Amino acid sequence: MFNEFLSNCMSFFFLVPVYIMAKLELWFSSSSFSFKILWVIMQTGKVHVALVASPGMGHLIPVLELGKRLVSHHGFSVTIFVVTMDASLSRSQLLRVSEIKDDFLEIVLLPAVDISARVDKTIGILRQMAMVVHEALPSLRSAILAMEVQPIALIVDMFATEAFVVAEEFMMLKYVFVTTNAWFLALTVHGPNLDKEVDRDDHINNQKPIHIPGCEPVRFVDCYEQFLRRNKVYFRMGTEISTANGILVNTFYDLEPRTLAALHDTRKVGLAPKAPVYPIGPLVRPVELSLRGEVLNWLDMQPKESVLYVSFGSGGTLSAKQTIELAWGLENSQQRFIWVVRPPVENDSAATVFKSNGVYNDFLDYFPEGFLNRTCKNGLVVPKWAPQTEILSHPSIGGFLSHCGWNSSLESIVNGVPMIVWPLYAEQKMNATVLAEHIGVATRSKLLASQGVVGRGAIAAMIRKFMVDKEGEVIRAKVKMLKSCAVKALSNGGTSYNALATVAEECKIGMQRRNAKTG
Repeated sequence: MFNEFLSNCMSFFFLVPVYIMAKLELWFSSSSFSFKILWVIMQTGKVHVALVASPGMGHLIPVLELGKRLVSHHGFSVTIFVVTMDASLSRSQLLRVSEIKDDFLEIVLLPAVDISARVDKTIGILRQMAMVVHEALPSLRSAILAMEVQPIALIVDMFATEAFVVAEEFMMLKYVFVTTNAWFLALTVHGPNLDKEVDRDDHINNQKPIHIPGCEPVRFVDCYEQFLRRNKVYFRMGTEISTANGILVNTFYDLEPRTLAALHDTRKVGLAPKAPVYPIGPLVRPVELSLRGEVLNWLDMQPKESVLYVSFGSGGTLSAKQTIELAWGLENSQQRFIWVVRPPVENDSAATVFKSNGVYNDFLDYFPEGFLNRTCKNGLVVPKWAPQTEILSHPSIGGFLSHCGWNSSLESIVNGVPMIVWPLYAEQKMNATVLAEHIGVATRSKLLASQGVVGRGAIAAMIRKFMVDKEGEVIRAKVKMLKSCAVKALSNGGTSYNALATVAEECKIGMQRRNAKTG
């Protein structure tokens, strides 16, 4: 009888006059979006989780896609906390993120952290990232404390694992989202367990490969530079990842079967993380059909699979000499191309990870004389940024010359576009090996692995071989097969769908247990 009475009361509440609901909505619109999320949670009983994205669009995009998927496919409400620093995100990018409208998805930009006074050229990207995340922890803690309904779980990207201390304070489940490949995860969690005097020294001094149980060995030339430098922040991350309730990875079984099998096997590298590994990818930004412009209009006029897309991501840069050689190589290859060009920077291939401005402003300063005029029929040069997802999905694209950042690599795979890999910094050499050698969806010239300038002749020959010869056909067939596998993995009942569903169920059980304690 009591349940029936309660049900009638609730029904009466939700059948209040329209004008009252209108006034409530007016009040909500002038209040914080957090109160809207609270209202939704109280009405629907949805599971509420929080995600943390460390600085840079390369981290924010996959975290945002994970949040959207938890909302759309698993019925969650999600708050995404974005850690920012000066110039880490452009104003236009922030506006596009803030324009996302979903009653169950809130994006909170934490107060920007300024570490410029404490940073010089000797401090690498990883250390800077760790410093920014550390300084942002009080803001994150305050934001969660202010919530009427605190999240049941905190999901952080792998550069923000220090935020686990906040999750522990609020007795939240804690997950890490690895936004790169599973092979890099295996190296990261296995690294702290290596014998400091034998394995690492043998790898660094004698350039011997690192043997990860159950995985492909990591060659010295491919190894992550922070491992070679014995970076304490990197090894701390490996230790903290292992304390999570679960590890989400932006990959899928058909892409990295051997590594994922090893991570699930406690007799192999699976012993290291001490937490289940969930391959939930590929999570990439979807194509925006409404996004049109000069680039896509130009592509509409080109033959099918005839254009090479060239881009080194939002953070990658080439030197002035290498930019000139690449320009000559593209021209001499006589292949159609779209080239997203950033101002060259000397001796820093990751110069624009946290910065958007280069030394050069006039494109004519760093192109061969007459280059734009000579290539105007076959090529299109785009300054600094282009709609990459939309370009890669266009039927005229036949290849992607890429720095092989993991987001870009997944975007290429889900669109069935083969790659020429030209790694520049961070774990990109490992990405290149995965793509070219482990799964065969890319080609990689040994010259591109060198530290010197790659000449125009080698670049032109490589492009022609890739776009015209049979080698490119074999790679193209393999990547198209993996495109189908990616669709299947994310579909209802697919391996990645089921993996994320398992995490969602754990969060639901966690919420039920918390409600039982507080109820």
